[in-house]
Amino acid sequence: MPAEVSLTPHAARRVAREGALHSFDPAASALNEDWGTRLDGKQIQRWSEALGWTVQRARDAEACAYERGQRPTPVPNAPALLVIGMDGGRVQTREKQGENGSRWREDKVGAITSYLPGDGTKAHPPQPLVTTYVATMGKTEPFGKLLRVEAERRGLRQAETVLVMGDGGNWIDPLSTRERLHDQRIVDYYHAAEHLYDAARAARGKEAPEALALALELKDHLWEGRIDTIVAILKTHAARLGPPQAADGPEHPRRVLANNVGYFQTHRHHMDYPTYRRKGWPIGSGVTESAVKLFNKRVKGTEQFWSVPGVETILALRGLWLSQDGRWQTYWNTRPAYSKAA
Repeated sequence: MPAEVSLTPHAARRVAREGALHSFDPAASALNEDWGTRLDGKQIQRWSEALGWTVQRARDAEACAYERGQRPTPVPNAPALLVIGMDGGRVQTREKQGENGSRWREDKVGAITSYLPGDGTKAHPPQPLVTTYVATMGKTEPFGKLLRVEAERRGLRQAETVLVMGDGGNWIDPLSTRERLHDQRIVDYYHAAEHLYDAARAARGKEAPEALALALELKDHLWEGRIDTIVAILKTHAARLGPPQAADGPEHPRRVLANNVGYFQTHRHHMDYPTYRRKGWPIGSGVTESAVKLFNKRVKGTEQFWSVPGVETILALRGLWLSQDGRWQTYWNTRPAYSKAA
């Protein structure tokens, strides 16, 4: 039997799968229906976390080995285009933190997708092929190490082109630069467009019809990559309203405009969308946003309160389950029956 739990290998695999897919009480009900047992959610939680801890430990050990120069074996066929996406989800913990005593914390999610590039036309857009995932409650630096290892496994060094895709989160660019992840950083077009709608409402008034007209004008400039024009227009409206005052909150029009001027100035080199489209690259981070939702579906909920170590084990299990390269099957088919659990 596996060393972590008093279960046969087949039963351990079933428990791990249910723990990766469902909350523990429904998982217990499903297993009881199949096995004729009377397990409760707490027992499934203990087993799932123990099995997930083994996956997590192997994952973290691989990141440590990489720091010592031991790289994972890359895929045999180098991808033409590899896209690395990252974003944050939400997890409710048992422990409160911060000045407001919030229980909510961020889990960081990475999605690495191989693509068949498009030909620059609407008829043949870029096609996602295989996506694998990594997620952790860890801070930016350890998350970056995990993401780097996974990207190496997916062919980071062999790929013809590597893109980093995401919103303008202030942690993404430093992480990608530190881990040397990208040939080109792209800010998700749809996130950038949302910023323009916010800026237009700040400039013209939330309910004003002129706000929509301005947003559509700015969006046309964004599509064509005219970021300098966008910055100039926003600066004109910002000058009209004046600089932000100390008492202005984050939703105040002056603050919104000033922030968006900075946003588009900072990311102007990550928004050359006509060139990206011409090269057959994706310009949206839909795969990454979907990844966050897939992890949130398991670990986010108003009635789910996690310990940080506990949710980390389930994130590791769920990443193994969700990855589309067959690694769940490979793991359980090749895993030693007796793992070296401490």
